[in-house]
Amino acid sequence: MWPEKLHRAIRHSVFAGGKRLRPILCLAAGETAGAPPGRLLAPACALEMIHTYSLIHDDLPALDNDDLRRGVPTCHVQFGEATAILAGDALLTHGLGTLARFPEGGEFAAAKIRVLETVVEAIGTRGMIGGQAADLGAEDEHDPSEALVLSIHENKTGRLIRASLAVGAILSGAPRDVLRSLETYGRAVGLAFQIKDDLLDVEADAATLGKSAGKDAAAGKATFPAVWGVERSRAMLSEQIEQAIESARGLPARGGRLPELARYVEERNK
Repeated sequence: MWPEKLHRAIRHSVFAGGKRLRPILCLAAGETAGAPPGRLLAPACALEMIHTYSLIHDDLPALDNDDLRRGVPTCHVQFGEATAILAGDALLTHGLGTLARFPEGGEFAAAKIRVLETVVEAIGTRGMIGGQAADLGAEDEHDPSEALVLSIHENKTGRLIRASLAVGAILSGAPRDVLRSLETYGRAVGLAFQIKDDLLDVEADAATLGKSAGKDAAAGKATFPAVWGVERSRAMLSEQIEQAIESARGLPARGGRLPELARYVEERNK
């Protein structure tokens, strides 16, 4: 498909593997809220496209300068920096376009506007991109505060996780109380996911992670182990997982797969 190199770069990054957590959370939230099978497949794929865009840009030399992602060379290493930037741009563009289009049908028009508003808010300067900017700024902080670390990661990592759950719920016609419970669940899971990432950066190796290990400490990143220590970070991880599961149990069907997904976040090794 023209332009060939650009599309090879996009496929390289999207199909390299990964946990697919955000689309799975979207599908699980929709399942809990009663969405029929198939309605959320395209929106879930859109969320993975948007997430992959963020990884491509995060790995660039101007940001984290990583050589490995999902066990393969990062997009800019494989295809060059300019093509990687364009691949990320394309994934963001087509991800938002997919959210605007699916599910098809006039009855979903208002819900799709809410979805776009939710996702754009989550990934913009008051969400994921803002968290990334704060993360860069924190490298100059010799003693980052606990509040700063929480703010960085609730935005950089947590906001898109929470939005993914909201997309599934909104497109399922879920009532406000379900959306509130999913927001609480997503906030806890998003924080737990980042704590676990930070612990793995300290405790795992590159072969297991599929990406460079130990880079956060080397770069002076504001991480949970750096601020709270490893043992307290482990305890915080468990606390967030239990809070997430408690929130999920109050949902229809006792949260369906959501408690199991919270446990996965706690127990994963990469």
